[in-house]
Amino acid sequence: MTRNTDLARLAESIFADSYEKDATGLDPAAWQACADAGLTTLTAPDTGGTLDDAAVLLEAAGAWAARVPLAETDLLGGWLARAAGLEVPDGPLTAVATRVPGGDPSPGTPGGVLTSDGPAVSGTLPRVPWGRSLAAVVVLDADRVLVLDPATAAVTEGANLAEEPRDTLAFSGTAPLATGTAPAGAGAELALRAALARALLLAGAARGALARSIGYAGERRQFGRPIGKFQAVQQMLAEAGAEVAAAAAASAAAARTAQAAGFAAPETLFAVAAAKARCGEAATVVARIAHQVHGAIGFTREHDLRLVTTRLWAWRDEDGNEAHWNDRVGALALDAGADGLWPLVTGRP
Repeated sequence: MTRNTDLARLAESIFADSYEKDATGLDPAAWQACADAGLTTLTAPDTGGTLDDAAVLLEAAGAWAARVPLAETDLLGGWLARAAGLEVPDGPLTAVATRVPGGDPSPGTPGGVLTSDGPAVSGTLPRVPWGRSLAAVVVLDADRVLVLDPATAAVTEGANLAEEPRDTLAFSGTAPLATGTAPAGAGAELALRAALARALLLAGAARGALARSIGYAGERRQFGRPIGKFQAVQQMLAEAGAEVAAAAAASAAAARTAQAAGFAAPETLFAVAAAKARCGEAATVVARIAHQVHGAIGFTREHDLRLVTTRLWAWRDEDGNEAHWNDRVGALALDAGADGLWPLVTGRP
């Protein structure tokens, strides 16, 4: 795959210009810059963008701890609305799948339950990403898709470990902005899309943590020389570098597989499951090493290392944690059997 370097430079430029280490919540300036550049609808059918392009964008967003819901808007909310034949609202979006009564909650979405009274719906959607700042939340509710206006909901603000909004939206007799029929397999694809997006963001955040650690190791001096000259520190940075490379390779391969084969393909499920699990493992190692290299200062609020390491810890558990996706990988390997394992792992017959 040829990396879209122009897109990478554009994304890095936008995120660098808007970078503000002490701010929280949606970054309106960065969002508007992304919207003006067409990055908020990058994979929409009429843009010509691909999942490979989305991988470049989200990896950069993770590295810069960008405070914009690009993945939620483009890969999740926008996709789900279009899949149901609905007009995609302008502005920040996200997608939520309600729980099936008696069923297991999807690992890829926050869940929640809605009840209907005629066209109106009531219920609570917990931990909605960026809920307070959304133009609309697109809900997969069993076999239908609803577009709801968060302005009509009672909002209880919450946050994940990285202080990204994860709000509870309570609707009471709310008329949806639009209603459509969910396509077959929408729940499974939504979960895969969410896991892929989170893996790409994790890979970027891991890169950001490594870059900060290398920079600090070159500046901080001990016993008359930079700590990066000490073999023990070099070994730790090398280990982190290997984890960053593995996360980048796994997440990019998953995006490439999904682009080529579609989300319904078995190889896409395997690639995304492996990527989310591998990026989660990398997150643990890279965050630990980054803080070891920085010493106590890395844990302080004044230091921007926390922007990426708290995202590594938070995103590692969102949209299905390592245990969940490792179980999926193991089940797929068992199903493939002795003859099918090699093609499954390599993607080749």
